Amino acid sequence: MNVSKLLSWGHYPYAPQTGREPGWRESVQGALREAGQCFGTTLPFGNGRSYGDSCLAATDQVLALRSLDRFIAADWKTGVVCAEAGVTLGEVLAIAVPRGWMLPVTPGTQFVTLGGAVANDVHGKNHHVRGTFGRHVRRFSLLRSDREPLVCAQEENTDLYRATIGGLGLTGVVEWVELQLMQVASSRLATQTIPFANLDDFLALSREHDAHHEYGVAWIDCLGRGASLGRGIYVSADHASDLRFDMPRRRMRSVPFAPPCSPVNRYTLKLFNEFYYRRVAAKAGPDVVNCASYFYPLDSIEDWNRLYGRRGFQQYQFVVPDATARDALHAFLNTIAASNAGSFLAVLKRCGPLISPGLLSFPMEGISLALDFPQHDTRNATLFARLDAIVREAGGRQYPAKDAHMSGEDFRTAYPAWQTLEQLRDPTLMSRFWQRTTR
Repeated sequence: MNVSKLLSWGHYPYAPQTGREPGWRESVQGALREAGQCFGTTLPFGNGRSYGDSCLAATDQVLALRSLDRFIAADWKTGVVCAEAGVTLGEVLAIAVPRGWMLPVTPGTQFVTLGGAVANDVHGKNHHVRGTFGRHVRRFSLLRSDREPLVCAQEENTDLYRATIGGLGLTGVVEWVELQLMQVASSRLATQTIPFANLDDFLALSREHDAHHEYGVAWIDCLGRGASLGRGIYVSADHASDLRFDMPRRRMRSVPFAPPCSPVNRYTLKLFNEFYYRRVAAKAGPDVVNCASYFYPLDSIEDWNRLYGRRGFQQYQFVVPDATARDALHAFLNTIAASNAGSFLAVLKRCGPLISPGLLSFPMEGISLALDFPQHDTRNATLFARLDAIVREAGGRQYPAKDAHMSGEDFRTAYPAWQTLEQLRDPTLMSRFWQRTTR
């Protein structure tokens, strides 16, 4: 079965993908080899939640794997589950949370597939405690065009295990994933909301509170200046101990269409940021919330990416080391404020020292910031060039899963293990991102 017009979440670059959709695991390797014969190269495609061009095939012909959505095994005494690569994180949570188990690491959306979580080695609000998703992957099956199926684990086919975690879907097609879950005493979270006046206050808060809490993340007003540069809201959280494991159904809202022009501009940003800061700051203090509202606030808005208009948007996410973080973040935020091009969603968090098994894993010990920018070719190109220079000088790096502009030189410098991945890449797999940054 063929599916068409598959896009990345940012809709930039606009490159609709046509997908061959194998319905069963047994037909995936044949579909991979057939796609190679027909088009030269292809790429696995999950649920389309990568923002830039890392999920787009160089040929615009992909293997659509979302239909591989079956659970294979689960041991609820140990919290080990095995499921096909097209199963989403939300589908794992739906069966695991009522039994007292939680994903040890989750990104900001539950609509990522297991295969996508492995390929991008996703991280969450507790990187300082649990590291990346790849640290909790026990093993997986890898299908390649040039050899028989492989099982990869830390002590089995180790080279491909490390290259596949964070390998952007280029080492083969992940068929199934075996994952170690985390036992919790509640699906609800005890949170502490703390407003902060500026970037220095955030750095002090996160240094103090992250050490004592499972989760920690901040929203910042990216248009703040002067003494208010980097003001925002910090929220720490831990799982409650009330033995409640319900997953309340959230009311879904939708964005029915993408407007011709993005409503996200300096005027709406200024109004929203002021309103949001004051509204949340007024409710500062302790609270108990359900896990979906803390981890996945945007998942309750279907197709929220349409808010950025028909031209789509780019997310700019980077991490810089602790030693250079303060100066780099000051320069970064001053540059954005001066450009009047900001973001409703500006997520700031601390990454810890735990090292991922993945060769191209994004986080390093330091501070990460992620912002969304409506697509505007000239403005974004000028602004991003300035931001790239700040990140480069600070010894930081950008996140390939969110990227649609990074230069090849910046990528190859920040991820020197790319050459090892290239040697292990399945010859039938090629993305627009890899072609752009390594050729």
